[in-house]
Amino acid sequence: MLTAQRAPRTLDPADGDLLAAARRDASAAEQAGRLTPEVAAALTRAGFPRHFVPREQGGAAGEFGPLVTATATVAEACASTAWCAALFAAHGRLAAYLPPDGRREIWAGGPDRRIAAAVVPPQGRAVKERDGWRLDGTWRPASGVDHADWVLLASWVPAPTGREHRIFAVPRSELTVEDTWDACGLRGTGSNTVRAEGVRVPEHRSVPLQTLLRPQPGAARCHTVPFPMVAALIFAAPALGIARGALRAWTAERAGAPARHPATHTVLAEASARIHAAGLLLDGAAARADRGEITALTVAENRRDAATAATLCREAVDSLFRASGLRAHTPGSVLQRAWRDATTLASHGTLDTDAAARAYAEAVLTPEV
Repeated sequence: MLTAQRAPRTLDPADGDLLAAARRDASAAEQAGRLTPEVAAALTRAGFPRHFVPREQGGAAGEFGPLVTATATVAEACASTAWCAALFAAHGRLAAYLPPDGRREIWAGGPDRRIAAAVVPPQGRAVKERDGWRLDGTWRPASGVDHADWVLLASWVPAPTGREHRIFAVPRSELTVEDTWDACGLRGTGSNTVRAEGVRVPEHRSVPLQTLLRPQPGAARCHTVPFPMVAALIFAAPALGIARGALRAWTAERAGAPARHPATHTVLAEASARIHAAGLLLDGAAARADRGEITALTVAENRRDAATAATLCREAVDSLFRASGLRAHTPGSVLQRAWRDATTLASHGTLDTDAAARAYAEAVLTPEV
């Protein structure tokens, strides 16, 4: 007699009171420089770490659209929580490219393992040994590492063609975390430095980054999408929630007061339009990743749209912050935190608009390349 398998849980930011916990602990996370254990547990219950885990390991092998929506929703409560939630999901997707034995080892205890990473750029030192690799050195930043079970690290290693960008999966317990994160924004992400001293990694817990650029035969759609098509999309998703939260706070400050000053009209209309446009861009990029044709052009379009969306959100938050006057400079200001978070997020290298524009121009003007 066959027993029906339980379907994987869907991504639900309301599950386990994540939104309430994230909002309640946002200030504490900023002060401590990391998420509280309660919030880390809540985002796990909500399904973020398992979202892209292969179904054979008990995961959801989910879509990018729901992740963008859920991440933006969480970011309205706490940007640092949303950032870590999105990256725990994204790193589960990266780990799914490991050899079968590596996947089985990582998720032997279930699909809810939280995985941190510092894979771009390559750092530290990896030396080939007979049965694997030895890692030494430091890697940074690794967001959410204080609450991680595993960490993905990357180094340059010798290869027949010169050198190779290779990823290694390491148990968090074998690494030392150095408290180095003291940024302007996203302060609660705990994006600290990790140190490895003679850590040995078996071959089955290692994979070339190049593998992430190729479709995996027979895999779920989320594991056939090349890394560059979705990396910027995932990093941009929290920006949408940050901007929406800032707009809501700014509007609430003026509720009931007549909007006589022309600047109020302009700030409100332009900021809301930017945020709306950013949402449309991210929705479109997620739809291409979930169901669209995968070509050099669609990969470049996704990079273009995600970087543009993050910029639009930053511009919207900046205009709201500047229009708030002194009240936004007081301790505990929601708009001040949103401004710091949006500014820090938009400066991430993956969201570089110049690099995205260059890739898009190359795809359009020199498609043979």
